[in-house]
Amino acid sequence: MVEAKGGSLAAFDYDQDGDLDLYIVNGSTLEGFPPEIAPRNALYQNAGDATFQDVAATAGVDDARWGMGAVAADYDNDGDPDLYVTNYGANRFYQNAGNGTFTDHAPLAGLDDGRWSTGAAWSDYDNDGDLDLYVANYIDFDVNFVPKGADAGMWRGLNVMYGPRGLVGATDALYRNEDDGTFTDVTQAAGVTDRYKRYGFTPLFSDFDRDGDQDLFVANDAGPNMFYRNQGNGTFAEEALETAVALLESGDAQACMGATSADYDNDGDFDLYVTNFALDYNTLYQNDGRGFFKDVTATAGLIYPTWPFVGWGTGFADFDNDGWQDLFVANGHVYPQVEQLERGASYRQNNQLFLSAGNGRFTEATEAAGPGFAIEESSRGAVLADFDNDGDIDIAVHNLDSTPSLLRNDSPASNHYLIVRIQGVESNRDGIGAIVTVETSASTQIREIRAGSSFLAQDDIRAHFGLGGERVVRRLAVHWPSGQVDRFADIQADRILTVREGRDLLP
Repeated sequence: MVEAKGGSLAAFDYDQDGDLDLYIVNGSTLEGFPPEIAPRNALYQNAGDATFQDVAATAGVDDARWGMGAVAADYDNDGDPDLYVTNYGANRFYQNAGNGTFTDHAPLAGLDDGRWSTGAAWSDYDNDGDLDLYVANYIDFDVNFVPKGADAGMWRGLNVMYGPRGLVGATDALYRNEDDGTFTDVTQAAGVTDRYKRYGFTPLFSDFDRDGDQDLFVANDAGPNMFYRNQGNGTFAEEALETAVALLESGDAQACMGATSADYDNDGDFDLYVTNFALDYNTLYQNDGRGFFKDVTATAGLIYPTWPFVGWGTGFADFDNDGWQDLFVANGHVYPQVEQLERGASYRQNNQLFLSAGNGRFTEATEAAGPGFAIEESSRGAVLADFDNDGDIDIAVHNLDSTPSLLRNDSPASNHYLIVRIQGVESNRDGIGAIVTVETSASTQIREIRAGSSFLAQDDIRAHFGLGGERVVRRLAVHWPSGQVDRFADIQADRILTVREGRDLLP
């Protein structure tokens, strides 16, 4: 079962040279490899000329454990991003030395959880100026006690791997940053204890009710999801049933893997999209502005296209820069035996692209999106990022038992864009949790800065806006976690700029 669940990727500028590098999490074997040939994670340094070089060994992040996911953020506010890697087994926490190398700080920081961890996400949930960490855990798993033979798993009459149903889940953990290089487990004190021990996959922080603090959604496999509303006092209230994201309207639980949020309908709040298993649909939840949701998958035109697929990594981005965010989904089955089942069923599946029509509906554009979308793999994690800094969003995909895919966006440059980097001063340095607003004569758009989403992955933390035909942004505003609001006017399009909290724009 461990072989089927990972891995993923993280896009971040580890060397602070202005372009995004890519960390890829690898697997291993349960029996283990000799040290000299053990599979290791890779850190691909972006040379800025459309080429990458693996520098994981020299950087000290070539972990040989069974990796699941990764998230990066500047937890100590020293100006460079640090890296957290989840594993089947003890997790890694790599502190960036600022010279191109990292040191594993997990034991000293109290973050070396030895359980089967899956997704993680950074957030300043208590708005104290430093980043805290939520880690999802999957199963209390022991390979020596997995049913085999006649007692193994069955799916639609096929003998398949066992689980997760029938196995004991593991509780997730919330770690508070003590601002001294250490973290404290505050799971119970903060009210995010999952007493049912659900099978956690992807945590997602977002200010769903726009009250100035980040709420938390957790996508769970084979059971109800969780939604923790931030109370603004260091605690959360679990409201998944009340907010209508725990189960389908029918009362059935889905097998949720990936999760992402965005204001896809440009109405000023963050909606939610969750990927699921085959013969079910990925779910689009529309936010009513108060952090309560409605399943609008059918009216958005997204039920039928996703029904045959097993969805994993996902994200919204304005791939054509027309002012409306589109949707990407990475697909791949978990059961190789599925091809015995019926005509048309496949283990390796193509990924999908859905373009926004600007009216709440999406049109599948997979076939027209180029040869990269004809690739069939059993994909898992995916990240959306502008790797070549040309103003449009590219895609990197982790493929199980195969090489990853890097899809460069070559859309026509007829539309305009703006990319905003932010630097916190009173807020955390990365500005995680900040909301960036761009207003043109045509529309108003918002983006939220976050670290951790998709499926066990991390997207580009910069805020990317497609502007359509607009060459000037009338107003730009950054709402910081500290409560500070910075406002600017008459910004020229087609550039990457930096906003420093309480200061002027930086080139």
